[in-house]
Amino acid sequence: MRILGVDPGSRYTGYGIIDMTQNRLRHVHSGRIEAIKVEGLPQRLLMIYRELSRVIEEHQPQAFALEKIFHSVNPQSSLILGHARGAAMLACAEAGLEFFDYSPTEVKNAVVGQGRASKAQVAGMVTILLGLQGSTLAEDEADALAVAICHAHTVPPQQIAGAKS
Repeated sequence: MRILGVDPGSRYTGYGIIDMTQNRLRHVHSGRIEAIKVEGLPQRLLMIYRELSRVIEEHQPQAFALEKIFHSVNPQSSLILGHARGAAMLACAEAGLEFFDYSPTEVKNAVVGQGRASKAQVAGMVTILLGLQGSTLAEDEADALAVAICHAHTVPPQQIAGAKS
């Protein structure tokens, strides 16, 4: 099963694609969309949508996993993050992908085994689980791969057995 994980943000959106075959995880591709280079929120959202659509078209994932919004102290930040999630969800829906979302605590628990793990701990476990030691991942990229790994650890085994990879 090929899984696309996304860590949405209005300035930087991380994405990571992994393959899961039985109990094995393999890194396929990852990166981040630097929407900060574009002026204006509508143009940033369009960039997120277009880039994720391109990634989906190129890598053909079977599942799309997205990180839920954490409760921020700043309601404006949460609202803007919600817009970025919406752009990502639109790319998913247009491609006809099955959609899943996970809270930051669920992601950290699935990857590190502890829901209050630091970003450094998550990034460290992502590199270990995917055999990427020596690689430098952007924070958003590592978080997106963690979301994909969370889905891989959550999906029922019968779905994996029947999926093409």
